[in-house]
This record gives sequence, C-alpha cells and structure tokens, in this order.
Amino acid sequence: MTEQTLEFFTEPLPKYRFLVVLGPAAAHLPPAQAALLPLTAQGAFQQVTGLGAQLEVTAYPEGGVNDRLRQFPVRHAWNRIVLHRGVARGPGLWAWYRAGLGNPLGARRSGAVLLMDAAGVPGAVWAFRGGLASKWTGPDLHGERSEVALEQLEIAHEGLVAVEQAVPELG
Repeated sequence: MTEQTLEFFTEPLPKYRFLVVLGPAAAHLPPAQAALLPLTAQGAFQQVTGLGAQLEVTAYPEGGVNDRLRQFPVRHAWNRIVLHRGVARGPGLWAWYRAGLGNPLGARRSGAVLLMDAAGVPGAVWAFRGGLASKWTGPDLHGERSEVALEQLEIAHEGLVAVEQAVPELG
C-alpha cells in the first residue's frame, strides 16, 4: 500500500473547508423568476446543517413470536439542508425564496455540498435534487454585540446522494 493510499483512508476531512454549489434553475420557471436565480450563489456560507435522512419504521408484533417485534420500513424522509451565511449586499438567497412564492411549481434547484481536503480537493460530496427554498430567516440584531449578521435558508429537497470519490490505487 502506498503512503498516499494510507493517508486517504486515515486522514479525516476538516469540516471548515466546504463549498455549496447551486445548479441552474428548472426549465419550467417563467423568465422573470429564472433571471433572479443566478443571484443565489452570492456570498460565502459559514455553516451547512441538515445533511441527513431517516427511515420511518413500524413495529409489528408477529403472532406466536413473543421474544421480539418485527420491524418494517414505512417511508423515507430527507432532512432539510440549512445554509447559514453572513448577510451580503444584494438579494441573493431572499430572491430565490421569493421566486418560489409566486409559482405553484416552485423555484426548484439542484445542488451539492462539497467537503474539501487540506489540498482543496473534494473529499466528500453530497448532491441534492429538486431543492426548494422553503424557509428564509433574517438576522438577529443586537446593539450590544459585535457579531456578523447571519441569514439562513432552508432547502427542502427530493433526495440526497453521496457522490462516490476516486480511491487511490492499492499498490
């Protein structure tokens, strides 16, 4: 095994180096709304939360089996991805949220969260599809603190995929 291969499997990825990429708008948007959507990529994100999912399971007591309950899957749900960023000048995330309010189909976008290694190479990638800007939260303002004003955007989506990364040769 080469040294590069060993490092690939043993070196954890830092959680402070990441990118959020929002794909182009879905084709069904009216031109006025589609024109607003490229603005959503403005600014850097300070934090991303909600990369996850859960499987709802129901317990079934099988007749004659008294030492356990059978577990059956019911449905699968995806967590909402929450983007946190310092408030930037320009409409940005608010424009994407507003674009979805006026269209019953919503302003759907796909995207990805990329976690980078120390060299700036993607080490883990999670791609989501059919994302809707489902909740926007403005900054909490406080006159006695010198903190950056943060806004949040929740993205409800229709699926999350962990993208396979290339593994170095096991030489």
